[in-house]
Amino acid sequence: MSSDGSETAGTAGAKESSLCSSSAPAVAGEKEKQKEKARVSRTSLILWHAHQNDVVAVRKLLEEDPSLVQARDYDSRTPLHVASLHGWIDVAKALIEFGADVNAQDRWKNTPLADAEGAKKHSMIELLKSYGGSSYGQTGSHFEPKPVAPPLPNKCDWEIEPSELDFSNSTIIGKGSFGEILKAYWRGTPVAVKRILPSLSDDRLVIQDFRHEVNLLVKLRHPNIVQFLGAVTERKPLMLITEYLRGGDLHQYLKEKGSLSPSTAVNFALDIARGMAYLHNEPNVIIHRDLKPRNVLLVNSSADHLKVGDFGLSKLIKVQNSHDVYKMTGETGSYRYMAPEVFKHRRYDKKVDVFSFAMILYEMLEGDPPLANYEPYEAAKYVAEGHRPSFRAKGYLPDLRELTEQCWAADMSHRPSFLDILKRLEKIKDSLPADHHWNIFNP
Repeated sequence: MSSDGSETAGTAGAKESSLCSSSAPAVAGEKEKQKEKARVSRTSLILWHAHQNDVVAVRKLLEEDPSLVQARDYDSRTPLHVASLHGWIDVAKALIEFGADVNAQDRWKNTPLADAEGAKKHSMIELLKSYGGSSYGQTGSHFEPKPVAPPLPNKCDWEIEPSELDFSNSTIIGKGSFGEILKAYWRGTPVAVKRILPSLSDDRLVIQDFRHEVNLLVKLRHPNIVQFLGAVTERKPLMLITEYLRGGDLHQYLKEKGSLSPSTAVNFALDIARGMAYLHNEPNVIIHRDLKPRNVLLVNSSADHLKVGDFGLSKLIKVQNSHDVYKMTGETGSYRYMAPEVFKHRRYDKKVDVFSFAMILYEMLEGDPPLANYEPYEAAKYVAEGHRPSFRAKGYLPDLRELTEQCWAADMSHRPSFLDILKRLEKIKDSLPADHHWNIFNP
C-alpha cells in the first residue's frame, strides 16, 4: 500500500487474476471520495485560518493549493469575506496577492467591501477600494435589469389578500435585517406578520429566502412549532403570517424571571425537544440552525406551553443515511448559541441544534446567558477553542448536568438525538415534584 492507502502498481500486479473486474472502479471511487474529503477539509481550514487572522497558515495553504483563494462556505462566503468582516488586513493582502476576487458575492449578494462597511472596518474599506472593490450589499440585485419572478408561481389556498390584514392598532414585536414582525389582525384574529421591507421586495435573494421559509412552514404541523397561517406573495410588501403568541419569547421571560426551578426548566426543555424531534424526523430533516431563546415563544402569560419559531435560516435536508454529515459550513445563526463546528466553517449536521439546545437549557437553570461576560463573537470563539460555560446554580441536578454536557459535546456524533433527549427528560421529570399547572399539557 502507498502512503495514501491506495495500491501501488506492483502490489496490484501480485493479486490473483480471480479478482472481480469491478474492483477497479471501486478503488477509483474510493480515491475520489478521499480527494473530495481532502478538498472539503482544506476549504474549511483556509476559512478557519482567515477567521483566526493566521496569515502564515493562510499563505502556506495557498502556496500548496492556490485555488483555495476562491474557496466558498455554505453561504458562498470566501476567505476574503471572512477577513474583511473582521478587519484582518494582512490576511486580506495575502488573499488578494493570490488572486482573490475582491467583488465575489455571497448568497446575500454581499461583497467583501459590503461586509467591511457593515462592520465599520475603515482600514479594510480603504484597502478593498484600492483594489477595485465595490459595495453591493443585500439590495445589490436591483441593479440587475431582469425583472424578478414572483415568489411563488401558483396561487395557493393560503394566499392572503392584504386588505384582510388590519394594521390600524399594530405594534412592532420584532425587527430583522430584511424586515419587521408586527402584531396585527386577520379577520378579527390577532396574528404575527413578518413584513419584508418595501425597499427589499424586489431583491432576488430576499425573495428567494422568503419563498424558502414559506415553503418550509407550509409543511409543518406540530403543537410545539409556531403555526403558519398564510402569506402575501402576489403583492408588495411580501408578508408571512403566523399565529400570535401572547407570552412573548423565552429570552424576555428569562430576563425578567432569572433562573428557573428544575421542574419548570425540564418542562420548558421538553416542549422545545418535542418541537425539535419533529423537525429532525428522518428522512426529511429540518435543521433550525438558529435555535436560541428569542426563537422560542411562550403561548401565553402563564408560561405553560412553548413553541419553536423563526425558520428563516432553517434548511430541509433529504437524509439517505442516519449518519450523513451534510456539506454545510459557515457562520449561520447566533454566536452565543452556535455550535463550534459551525463557527469553524466545518461540515455539520442536525446535531448543531442539539448544541444550541444545551446552551438554552444551561441558561434556563443558571438565569444568565451562557458566557454572559463575553461578547457573542468572543463567546463563540471561546467555545470553539474547547471551553464551556461553568455550572454555578445550586439546583443543578446531576442528571440534568450530565445531559447538558453530552448535548454540547465537542464531537457532534457524541451528542444525543432529540428523541433520546426526550426520553431522558421524561425520566428526570418523573423524579421531580410535579408542577400541577403543567399536568394540563403533560398528562
